[in-house]
Amino acid sequence: MLTGILHATFLTSDLVRACIFYEGVLGLQPNPDRPSMSYDGVWYNIAPNQQIHLMLLPNPEAGLQRPSHGGRDRHVALAVSDMAKLIERLTQAGIAYTLSQSGRRALFCRDPDGNALEFIEGN
Repeated sequence: MLTGILHATFLTSDLVRACIFYEGVLGLQPNPDRPSMSYDGVWYNIAPNQQIHLMLLPNPEAGLQRPSHGGRDRHVALAVSDMAKLIERLTQAGIAYTLSQSGRRALFCRDPDGNALEFIEGN
């Protein structure tokens, strides 16, 4: 019955800071088709019919202690074509990451708001 995931949404407390990460580090481009809403935000196209949505809204879990390894937290897994380039960009930006503990060619990091992201090479 399900046919795919259309978007993943992340809350942000600082849209400018989040955009620096998603655009500057991950290389995403904002989708200009985001409609006007009652809160600010940005949509990023990942692939046809797949997006990341950032929403500038209060985090209802502020102060919650998150696991240090993103693989032990709720996260979204994203395909990446060049893991070495991603590692270089994360390192240059001073963003901590951990490699997958399963031995897969994957890594986990957090965006500036603590949202966990997994990157898997070659999918």
